[in-house]
Amino acid sequence: MSDDVPLLDDLMPWAVSSLRLGRTWVAAPDPTALRTRWSALVGAEGAERERLFRPSRLRSTTTGAAALPGQRSASTAGFADAPGPCPDPVRVLYTPFDEQWLLPDQRLIDASRPQLWRVLDEHQLFTVETPTGNTTNDTAGNPANGAGAGGLLVTRHLPAGRLGGIRPLYRRPGGTEPNLAPGLLPLLAERYGGPVTAQDVLCWILAAGRPGPRGHEVPLTADPERWRAGLDLGRRLLAVRLRGVDGGEPPRLPGGRRPYVRSAIQGWPEGIDWDPQSGTLSLGSGTVSPVPRTAWEYEAPGAPAGTGGAGAGTRVLRAWFDARCAHRDPAAEGLEALGPTEWPQAWTSELLALVTTLALLADLAPEREAFTPGPLLARAGLTAAGVLPAPHWSRRPASVLDHQEEGPGGQFALL
Repeated sequence: MSDDVPLLDDLMPWAVSSLRLGRTWVAAPDPTALRTRWSALVGAEGAERERLFRPSRLRSTTTGAAALPGQRSASTAGFADAPGPCPDPVRVLYTPFDEQWLLPDQRLIDASRPQLWRVLDEHQLFTVETPTGNTTNDTAGNPANGAGAGGLLVTRHLPAGRLGGIRPLYRRPGGTEPNLAPGLLPLLAERYGGPVTAQDVLCWILAAGRPGPRGHEVPLTADPERWRAGLDLGRRLLAVRLRGVDGGEPPRLPGGRRPYVRSAIQGWPEGIDWDPQSGTLSLGSGTVSPVPRTAWEYEAPGAPAGTGGAGAGTRVLRAWFDARCAHRDPAAEGLEALGPTEWPQAWTSELLALVTTLALLADLAPEREAFTPGPLLARAGLTAAGVLPAPHWSRRPASVLDHQEEGPGGQFALL
């Protein structure tokens, strides 16, 4: 791509860093485990509570914090003074493809990014950039797309540099005020001869965007036919990643390829493996089949070498299983060691959905890899039309004043 191709940063100006937890025990694959951990922390006293809490420079048992927007919280005082009731765990994207649960209490999280919580609702979607030059798979295709999309907040219990900016599709709740360069949607509608929505642009990004040396490059086509072809591909990618959009049924593999539980998982499986001859995924005595090779070998973006991460090329299914066994690791201690004693049935359902997602993304990968935007609507044209550069205000969060937020110690937060 040339320097005249716009970047994702040009088209979606507002970006926020991912959540940084600061302590691993505040997230878990099982919401019941989080409630158990909360109770254990509330029941501990003195030095034991400090040990379990694991204070950091930003958070300790005496640190008060504002209530997270949209989350009911009975206490904003320090945990040691007034822990309050356990908040209802919320679903987050813990690592690529691994949906877990989080205790939404800002007193427990080093960097909770309240500006993201203010715009989080059923209409919101988030794009997530992977590092420039990464050549592994990611959330939208195989090989790397460089940007994925989803409806969940993204944590970063990850080495520095693993994820780029998180860009909400909308700057306000209710799916209003798209996080797009002002003037982009009317310009595209004029060029392509029909209405263009913010979600259309996101779908095009999934289909046509590519990582490059300058950042995530998004070539915009000057050909209405190529635009429609890219939308079709992007919508299918988004539907797979979200497991259905706009209330529709989640995409499924054809009947002969659809994975089923052939034998139930009993007790706790000691490992996960895949048989290339039968296409069977084994978890202890439990089996799931058919599982295609493409799903078993699907890899998520890995941490750069030497950062302490798993390394590039982490297999999604193995990492997903390992995350659910983390509390049983002999090295786990404190609250991290509290988790289910038997394999929850809900995890098996999640596994079937994950296998389906990976297989469908792998099926779409060749089409995505071969997709070309055709003649380009260059960055210079966007500049001439007054769309670029995006104004400075569009790179800052909108003022969301629909409700008051309780700050530390019961004071109202100023937004």
